[in-house]
Amino acid sequence: MRRQKTTRQDSTGVHVWLVFMKAFQALLPHAARSIKRTELGDSDFRVLEALLHKGPLPVNTIGPKVWLTPGSISVAVDRLVKKGLVSRKDHPDDRRVRQVELTAKGRALIARGFQEHSAAMETSVRVLSKNERLTLLRLLKKLGKHAAATWR
Repeated sequence: MRRQKTTRQDSTGVHVWLVFMKAFQALLPHAARSIKRTELGDSDFRVLEALLHKGPLPVNTIGPKVWLTPGSISVAVDRLVKKGLVSRKDHPDDRRVRQVELTAKGRALIARGFQEHSAAMETSVRVLSKNERLTLLRLLKKLGKHAAATWR
C-alpha cells in the first residue's frame, strides 16, 4: 500500500497530533538544557517553580499543579527538604495541613534558574510574533480543555 503524501493543507487529527508532537520534541531539549543547569531534576524544578510563583502550598495541592502523583510529590518534597531548598511548616489556619515553602537557599536557586529557563524559552519561541503566540496559546488551551473533558 502506498503512503499518501501529506501536504500543508492536511488538517486531520492525526496530522495535527504529529505536528504538535514534532514541535514539542524539538522544544523539549531547550527546556531540559536550561533546567539541567540548575542541577535539579525536572520534577524538582517544577515544584520549586510552583512555590516561587504561588508561595507556600499544602503538599497535596502541589502535585496536580506540576503533574506529579501524590507518591511522587512526597518523594520530591522529601528530596528538596534534604537539600535544604524547601521546608515543611504548619498551615497558619489549619493545624492538620502541612505547607511546603521555599527556604532562602531554594528561593535563590529557583529565582536564578527560572530566569535562565524563561530566557531559553523566550529564545525558543522568538520566531513567533506576539499575535501568533497569543493565538497559539488560545488554541492550545482550547485543545487541552476539550481533550480533558472528553477523556472521562
